[in-house]
Amino acid sequence: MAATPKMPMLGVAVAAISLVVDQLSKYIIVEKVMRPEGVMGTPYLTEKVIEVLPIFNLRLSWNAGISFSMFNSGTAATTFILLAVQVAVSLTLIWWLRSLDKRWLQVACGLIIGGAIGNIIDRVMFGAVADFLDFYWGTWHFPTFNGADTFISIGAGMWLLDAVLAPSHDAASSSQDSKD
Repeated sequence: MAATPKMPMLGVAVAAISLVVDQLSKYIIVEKVMRPEGVMGTPYLTEKVIEVLPIFNLRLSWNAGISFSMFNSGTAATTFILLAVQVAVSLTLIWWLRSLDKRWLQVACGLIIGGAIGNIIDRVMFGAVADFLDFYWGTWHFPTFNGADTFISIGAGMWLLDAVLAPSHDAASSSQDSKD
């Protein structure tokens, strides 16, 4: 009978830290800095902007969709479907984390899990995700995002770098075979 792999604590720690940082930053921005006056349950009706730098604003907005506001209809059905997909992906990543032996990939997976759970919490509590980081140049604005989106993007980037730069398992095993 095969032993069940243990959960890599590095990935779990990174997920927990990124989740706490995300939720704490959202709390500070939403509750302390912006103080929205929107009706509870529909927080995405309120938007506020604080100019910080010539290329950066704190802009509170609520995204009922996914990245770049795709599927941002705000309907209950869309919210439920997006929530179900986010939970399924998060559970799959948590299950997959157990099989990772590379610390680099454990960190990447932990960042994605922590960010995803942070956005799940927003979607459950508010029906939308709090976004507040707004970078722009002139009249062009990059889509507003949050800490969770940053963690997910960094984790995905690390994952892609590993896929591109790491020697493939087939190449490693075939070079080992040729040495024998």
